Amino acid sequence: MTSRIPSGVAGALDDAASAPSETGFDARLYERFPTKGRRPRGELEELKKVWETPTGWRAFSAVNNNFIGFLFIVTAFGFFVAAGVLSLVMRVQLSAPLAGIVPQETYNQLFTMHGSVMMFLFAVPAVEAIAVLLLPQMIGARDLPFPRLSAYSYWAYLIGGVVFFCSIFFSLAPSGGWFMYPPLSSAVYAQGINADFWLLGIGFIEISAIAGAIELTVGVLRTRAPGMTLAKMPLYAWAVLIFGVMIILAFPAMIMVTFLLELERAFNWPLFDATRGGDPLLYQHLFWFFGHPDVYIIFIPASAMLSTMIVTVAQKPLVGHEIVVLALIATGFISFGVWAHHMFTVGLPGLSAGYFSAASMAVAVPAGAQVFAWIATLAAGRIQRNVPSLFLVGGILIFVMGGLTGVMVGMVAFDGQVHDTYFVVAHFHYVLIGSMVFPLFAAFYYWTPMINGQQLSERVGRWVFWLNFVGVHVCFLPMHLSGLMGMPRRVDTYLPGRSMEVPNLISTVGAFIMAAGVLLFLIDAIRCYSRQGMGGGGGNARNVYHGGTLEWLSTGNYGIRSIPVVSSLEPLWADARLRENVEAGRYFLPGTTTGARETLITSSSRAEPQYVQIMPGPAWSPLLAALFTAGFFLLLTVKALTLSAICGVLTIVCVMRWVWHNDRHIPQKQVDAGGGILLPTYVTGPQSHGWWAAVLLVIVLGMIFLMAMFSYLYLFGAHPDWWRITAPRGALAPGLLLLGASAGLAYAARPLLARFKRGSGLSAVAMALSMVCLVAALAVDSLDWWNAGLRGDASGQGAAIYAMLAWHSSIVLAVMLSAVYYLARWMRGLAPGPANKTLEALRILFMFAACEGAAALLLPRVLPWGGV
Repeated sequence: MTSRIPSGVAGALDDAASAPSETGFDARLYERFPTKGRRPRGELEELKKVWETPTGWRAFSAVNNNFIGFLFIVTAFGFFVAAGVLSLVMRVQLSAPLAGIVPQETYNQLFTMHGSVMMFLFAVPAVEAIAVLLLPQMIGARDLPFPRLSAYSYWAYLIGGVVFFCSIFFSLAPSGGWFMYPPLSSAVYAQGINADFWLLGIGFIEISAIAGAIELTVGVLRTRAPGMTLAKMPLYAWAVLIFGVMIILAFPAMIMVTFLLELERAFNWPLFDATRGGDPLLYQHLFWFFGHPDVYIIFIPASAMLSTMIVTVAQKPLVGHEIVVLALIATGFISFGVWAHHMFTVGLPGLSAGYFSAASMAVAVPAGAQVFAWIATLAAGRIQRNVPSLFLVGGILIFVMGGLTGVMVGMVAFDGQVHDTYFVVAHFHYVLIGSMVFPLFAAFYYWTPMINGQQLSERVGRWVFWLNFVGVHVCFLPMHLSGLMGMPRRVDTYLPGRSMEVPNLISTVGAFIMAAGVLLFLIDAIRCYSRQGMGGGGGNARNVYHGGTLEWLSTGNYGIRSIPVVSSLEPLWADARLRENVEAGRYFLPGTTTGARETLITSSSRAEPQYVQIMPGPAWSPLLAALFTAGFFLLLTVKALTLSAICGVLTIVCVMRWVWHNDRHIPQKQVDAGGGILLPTYVTGPQSHGWWAAVLLVIVLGMIFLMAMFSYLYLFGAHPDWWRITAPRGALAPGLLLLGASAGLAYAARPLLARFKRGSGLSAVAMALSMVCLVAALAVDSLDWWNAGLRGDASGQGAAIYAMLAWHSSIVLAVMLSAVYYLARWMRGLAPGPANKTLEALRILFMFAACEGAAALLLPRVLPWGGV
């Protein structure tokens, strides 16, 4: 069956014909769309039933991206409001000299929690939450590829975040600043469990963020609508891809640094104690390797939202779209080379300081390219006068002001004058508010009609904008002056008679003006969302701003009725009948072909259809796994070790229950995905989206171990005189032999499964033996160091080596649990050959663990040679 090709699709076919296919898919098959004739009766009703969100108490088992994404956004904004309330208390304290509103220790807890909540519980989670809600609709997917992982990520974030924030009401909040530098955060100066709450809580939240990043990265690469090549991918999808990759590369440093500091506090390992061979600057290097990319992790998705909305506001394609994409990539790349500009005052070598200063200025170039693209687009178009446009223009102005002061503090000499003063406070608030908060408000007004079918009040929205815009300048502009006058940050009071009273009083007034704007927005949002539940479909204010991207076709829990062939960056502008044909079910997956939830998996660069993914439905296991994970970390904090261990076991049980039925074969080996195109329902190897997730997880684990290796090398370079134990060589040969055998057995498991009649049993045996070899190699390595007299609490050498082994032990533990899981599936007949996605993913983990073990074995025995 063929039908006339829409003009937009014809262009996509011309592009497809000019390049070889990735998968053997014939692009001429797109000619079958849009199909003709009536769709089968009841098809739409069946689709709605399959994707229906549970009601009542069962709603907590829902995994739909629109449900989880909406809760995610509400929770993140709740933390924004909570952190804002803390800042108001701080501003009241500083409105007059020697004010005694709160005690000094309470004030220290307030500014620590304000910064921690804003950075860890609002900024990154908010942009991730919007991506969970928005990305599938924008790229034409039914949902993200791992919806239960999204649910786990959200519940872990909610539970951990609420407990972490509530610690301030019990005087258990940390007081060392949101960066928690040692030695102030070490056991000597931060006694009690306050710092432990921060370390374990933040580490737990980072795990949630990484889980979401893996989900989003695979979603962008593998679930785009057919024809949505990289050249036709929305700018927002590009930003989410870069955002996910940056989290995968940067957040492991934060996990490792919190892990190391907790080891020092719990076991007295002197990783950051300079008197015993450690170095507190190691903490700063690891923290800011995460901390500075984190600013751009926040900025990149927010700037892409801004670009998307500017296109609609101007009703004009983005000027220099390709340049903006390159600017986003360049920003992400350069951001990893500027972390030490936070450390100009610690005594860096002149060459290092010069490099980081130059990199700090260079990163402004791609950001400036985006600003000029926004201005050019607005100038070339016909700007709609509405609330989103106000927040967009206001955000650009504030961001540019913050960027200019950023270039100033990137200069070593100037930074030496204003470091740790209120000038820096003003700088990063201007940057974060302009680049993230104002685009976020614009997004609320712009996409609420898509989410809710209703529109936030334009009249109230103008008040919200002007209160926030004026409040930002009244609050933070005077801080530049007070900073230049020498007012230090993180102080609870100041002396009178130093001309700082007026700037501080003005800043306090500005903070309350902003608070009034946020309060007004909350009132309007409650009014709007109380009329119509989230999910849309009930209002008449859908695409009120005439956007051109696919999210405006979203009609229910299943996203869009049928997944179209995409031909341009703004499909709704390119094809006037696209909405009609999509809602009529004339494209891919107009119903459910297997009676289950489904989405289309496409190739990574050319978005050619590869197979139909059978998606999991509602389940309690993600919520329970998150609950027990939180219990494990929080009980560990209060030293309730038995209860913590029980929660850890229950977490493992819930996770295994959650993934038990994910990898299943169904009777339909192929299904009609639409237009008579047959696609498989089960694939393995690099075509599988699960394989991509496994590879990304291994990259995360590898980055964490790379940070551990860096820590070892840094401490050796900083204090070689503390390297007193000669590296033993007894474990070298047997350890490498065991690790080689482990990797070889894991590698052989797949061909054993595929080639032999009883291959499933042989593969299970191979994986079990691989795990045994890993455990044996770890035991041999650890005993070798212990017998040589190395102790973790004696010197930086012992602490660094045992820290590497401790992290490797956690990976070996994961391998042991994975082996048990695979053996259990084999015993239940769920490990059939010749194709098995579970085996594909686990063998990647096993081989990585063997390589990591070899690095942990070799590095301390190679550097220094034979010890010193």
